Amino acid sequence: MITINNIEEMKKYYDEKTNTYIFDDDVEFIIDIKVRSSIDAYDIKAKNIDAWNIDALDIDAYDIKAKNIDAWNIKALDINACNIKARDINARDINARDINAYDINAYDIDAWNIYYYYFCIAYYIFKCKSVKSSRDNSVCKCLDKEIEYIK
Repeated sequence: MITINNIEEMKKYYDEKTNTYIFDDDVEFIIDIKVRSSIDAYDIKAKNIDAWNIDALDIDAYDIKAKNIDAWNIKALDINACNIKARDINARDINARDINAYDINAYDIDAWNIYYYYFCIAYYIFKCKSVKSSRDNSVCKCLDKEIEYIK
């Protein structure tokens, strides 16, 4: 696992040419990333983040590709992950196996299982196996189409 304690330690993974943090020191070795919450570098800002596991407070990126994401706030155009655990997700497209969040706001959602607290909104496409809320008066909706439940 890579533990990043400060912004200086993170710089070596940044590719300025592509505006991407790349965490793949060894192709055969799977890397986990943890950004320590005790430092001032709470925000990861990049065009792309490509990693196996991400644990951070705030993520602001164009594309996120990871197996697992555990974050407070995620702002991205595209998220591709197996498991997402976050407080708030704002994205253009979400493609995931499991999502667990307070609020989800996306253009398209394509996921297996979604668990949310307040609201889960997709604008155009909303596909999932299941979607549940812990509140009785929560909101789950696809604005342009019906929610499509997949098998």
